[in-house]
Amino acid sequence: MGNGRMNVTLANPRGFCAGVDRAIEIVERTLLYLGPPVFVRHEVVHNQKVVKELAEKGAIFVEELEQIPDGSTVVFSAHGVSKLVREEAKNRSFKVFDATCPLVTKVHLEVSKIARDGLECILIGHAGHPEVIGTLGQFDSKNGGRIYLVETEHDASELIVRNPTKLALVTQTTLSVDDTQNLILILKNRFPEIQLPRSDDICYATQNRQDAVKRLASVNDLVLVIGSSNSSNSNRLRELAERIGCKSFLIDGPEDLREEWFFDKPRIGVTAGASAPESIVKAVCQKLITMGGTAPEEESGIIEKIKFSLPKELRLVPSVKKKFRS
Repeated sequence: MGNGRMNVTLANPRGFCAGVDRAIEIVERTLLYLGPPVFVRHEVVHNQKVVKELAEKGAIFVEELEQIPDGSTVVFSAHGVSKLVREEAKNRSFKVFDATCPLVTKVHLEVSKIARDGLECILIGHAGHPEVIGTLGQFDSKNGGRIYLVETEHDASELIVRNPTKLALVTQTTLSVDDTQNLILILKNRFPEIQLPRSDDICYATQNRQDAVKRLASVNDLVLVIGSSNSSNSNRLRELAERIGCKSFLIDGPEDLREEWFFDKPRIGVTAGASAPESIVKAVCQKLITMGGTAPEEESGIIEKIKFSLPKELRLVPSVKKKFRS
């Protein structure tokens, strides 16, 4: 690994955001409150280890409601669901606990209002991502409008809309801030009357973690991003570090580390996506120490104090041990 020891720096903030913390807490408390099985539509958050441990406690993860018996207890994941999914759940007498991140819900409400106002809507996001599927499913076209998905600069440059004077924009919450700004600029130039959100749809936690990884990438030789491969915000962190010019790897945990990565890389930065537990961060740092790293030094950063409330029915359930959070 080259000469000398590796200096390890931890990003701050990193790891769980308030929406992820709330979603996991909802599944855990529902299991305590009603007992297993509790069905969860889609992975409650995009982290393999979190999903595995919740499954061991009695959570059953499914992709579609048709896989769930009538009358069952169901949790909607942090990514949100379409109006059709909510209607199906109601018709089949499911007991539903909604773990949708409140910041995703904010975007859902914006899309519903855009449709009611008779406007068309552009959604910037990644096709196939569950958050995007849920957000597209909020648009009611009965007033004649449509919702369009834009992923790339090419999409933004070539998009054809029915009425460019009655058009509004929303975004997926976990995108790269820089990429989103470029797409918004193209769309504003093409459609000068487009209505932008009153506040940025990219969530505070995504912004904070991207700012932190920029700092890491500017002063380190290698950045490790802890998160699962299907985590949008974790992938954006890795891409952002690479764009700045710093080699970066996305890892699920210490078992993914490879000695050859660290050859002539004396300065290592470590961060974690919004769905990655702090327990895995500690395990990665411990493995780095055994590979020649120093005890990690934590950078100063923004202290996140936002906390989202739980569904009323679950607030009286005793809080579970914060296993994922410590």
